[in-house]
Amino acid sequence: MRILVVNVNTTTSITDAIAKQAETVAAPGTEIVGLTPEIGAESVEGNFESYLAAIAVMDRVRSYPEPYDAVIQAGYGEHGREGLQELLDVPVVDITEASASVAMMLGHKYSVVTTLDRTVPLIEDRLRLAGLDAKCASVRASGLPVLALESDPEAAIEAIVDEAEAAVREDKAEVICLGCGGMAGLDDRIRERTGVPVVDGVSAAVKLAESLVGLGLSTSKVRTYAPPRPKQITGWPLAKPR
Repeated sequence: MRILVVNVNTTTSITDAIAKQAETVAAPGTEIVGLTPEIGAESVEGNFESYLAAIAVMDRVRSYPEPYDAVIQAGYGEHGREGLQELLDVPVVDITEASASVAMMLGHKYSVVTTLDRTVPLIEDRLRLAGLDAKCASVRASGLPVLALESDPEAAIEAIVDEAEAAVREDKAEVICLGCGGMAGLDDRIRERTGVPVVDGVSAAVKLAESLVGLGLSTSKVRTYAPPRPKQITGWPLAKPR
């Protein structure tokens, strides 16, 4: 089984970290392929960058030349999953929805800890659209940008852990979701401090993708995610397979 894990930003070191985390939970025989978009922002932290990422991710997946069995969109709250589901015949799993779905199996309420405050509404909207918001106690921001996870990792980790502790203490969350693909691998540290289950979206998405492939299930094509109708689209940047 081959799973494409697509970063939503153009920072290759984040792609590498996401792919490494995916590999740690993948079953024997599952090949993880990390993909970085060729266009877009170095980090996705707002609506403009999010919509740009949707185009970039579709472009990168369509240009991948080898067969694959599933795709993971590794951006928390970003748009574009629906477009991929129209374009592809294999399962498409978004890490936002994957982590929240798993979290709801582990406790009465979950909280998401993300990066900047401006991304909170995007995540709230994604959870609401997916029907996953009823069990969400809160979406909290650490106040640090995505790239701080690389430039100042200790400060970023401490800020994330602090918000996770506050979510458990003040918002009564019983499960924490890591609200950024770049946070992959921080679950153990937060679990030690909070004493609650911590769900990494990349890891959850890998296991859900493997399950869907193993069950022989993929996206329904009868209505909402039917393939795009053939028509002339001027200037569309989607690449042809290489």
